[in-house]
Amino acid sequence: MTRLDLYLIRQVTLATIAIALTLTSAIWLTQSLRFIDLTLNRGMPVGTFLQISALVVPNFLTVILPIALFAAILFALAKMQGDSELPVMRAIGLSPARIARPVLIMMLIFTGIGYGLTLWGLPTSYRAFKDLQAEIRNSYAALLIQEGVFTQIDKGVTLFVRNQGEGGNLSGILVHDERIADRPSTYLADKGTLVATPTGPRLTMVGGSRQELSRKDGRVSLLYFDSYAVDIGRVAGAPALRERESTELYVDELFDDQTVRDPRKQAAYRTEAHQRLAGPLFTPMYVLIALAAMLAGEHSRRGFSKRVLLATVIAASIQGLGFGLANLAGRNVAAVPLLYLLPVVTTIIAFYILSTGRFPRLPTRRSSVAPA
Repeated sequence: MTRLDLYLIRQVTLATIAIALTLTSAIWLTQSLRFIDLTLNRGMPVGTFLQISALVVPNFLTVILPIALFAAILFALAKMQGDSELPVMRAIGLSPARIARPVLIMMLIFTGIGYGLTLWGLPTSYRAFKDLQAEIRNSYAALLIQEGVFTQIDKGVTLFVRNQGEGGNLSGILVHDERIADRPSTYLADKGTLVATPTGPRLTMVGGSRQELSRKDGRVSLLYFDSYAVDIGRVAGAPALRERESTELYVDELFDDQTVRDPRKQAAYRTEAHQRLAGPLFTPMYVLIALAAMLAGEHSRRGFSKRVLLATVIAASIQGLGFGLANLAGRNVAAVPLLYLLPVVTTIIAFYILSTGRFPRLPTRRSSVAPA
């Protein structure tokens, strides 16, 4: 690898890191805001906050890294053109494909990173995130409660409290439990206490009533009680016992019918697996669109801003089409091959333009000089 290759790799790498860190920090901040209140005002440990915030990072890194690399290539090559470095490279006989060689090596590395994230990083982080979320619900359920707000403690369990005191003491309690679909129950109590147990958080209510509706015959049964306990964490249970979501499963598990026993979910889970396999293919597509736009065809100092804009519009349009195809594939399995076809065909076209150097001539301003 020549010094020229190392120079170009350094320029693109530094720009990619700067853009990726900026985007990651901005998105991480917006995602972590929902956990800050639990730490500052409700006593959740700072270590737990940092852990749960970090686990959401791989989710958007799969999107940020290709975009950061794409923007870095446009920025680095535009800067080199402005500093007359690219014209010098062409003057000494370097072809567009030769100039792009170090960036193509980076493209392969980032594509490998993308597959590492989608095949291992995403399901691993999601699994840890959901396990930690279930643990918080069981161990820190009181932290999730906000006074005067209807809070969904667990799936099918909604809790409202008027006031919350120290030690898990509550007053003005309403609990709506729909975990048994055909017999929903509503609890009203003056006071209560929320405590953590080995099976999950339990709410002990004092001086209240329980109303249960039978959806089969429409009858309502009413029970008054002096003391009543409700296990509001029963559904979450231990992390090992809960059903894994599609985002928590690895690709081989998504394809395995033994893992996904519900026939209604099997097609959707297979589509999820294909989306993970096809997603990293957008990285070489982004890279080659940027390289073809910046290196192929004739160049002028006034034409690079148009090339940057053209590359951005093309990449954004194809990415938008990719999102549309992903939604279509989720509803119709026959559209799954299009998930692979779109980035592959676009990559081939961009590579052909880069290797041949043929690029459509962009319109330029013509000076309006009156004929003599």
